Amino acid sequence: MIKLLSGIALLFCFSFSFAQPVLPQRTITVLPTQSLHFGTFCVTGPSGGTVTVGYDGSRSAQGNIILLSVAPVAQPAIFEIKLCQGRNVTINFDSPILLSGPGGTLSLLLGPTDKGVNGARFVTNSDCNFITPLRVGGTLMVPGSALPGTYTGSIAITFNQQ
Repeated sequence: MIKLLSGIALLFCFSFSFAQPVLPQRTITVLPTQSLHFGTFCVTGPSGGTVTVGYDGSRSAQGNIILLSVAPVAQPAIFEIKLCQGRNVTINFDSPILLSGPGGTLSLLLGPTDKGVNGARFVTNSDCNFITPLRVGGTLMVPGSALPGTYTGSIAITFNQQ
């Protein structure tokens, strides 16, 4: 009888275990989709000047620089950021950046971006399939002695998720 009662008592014991749900992916993916380009311009004097491309694609010059309306056209850099759960992302970048070309080097001051200046924080969309674009502009310092040609370099932007 004791065995029967203990067997019946064991049938009425249920075990429940609780666990946290699987967390969504926390990996940030950044894909560069467009390079920063300052377009075509001429240096007309010995003191040179600057060419600025805004994150919105606008272009302006100061000093002895004439902007030309021929290809290639000016454009901001564009990055596509994919990160789940509406997390905060902080961007950091170094300036100046040196660009190399036929006349030596030119200095590039990166920024601002459409999300703010260096050290800015922004929130990504909470949908894991949504892409948050980041547009980046910059200012190019052009000495009067710069030779015509294409100047290239690499920019490094650090994306910290929080």
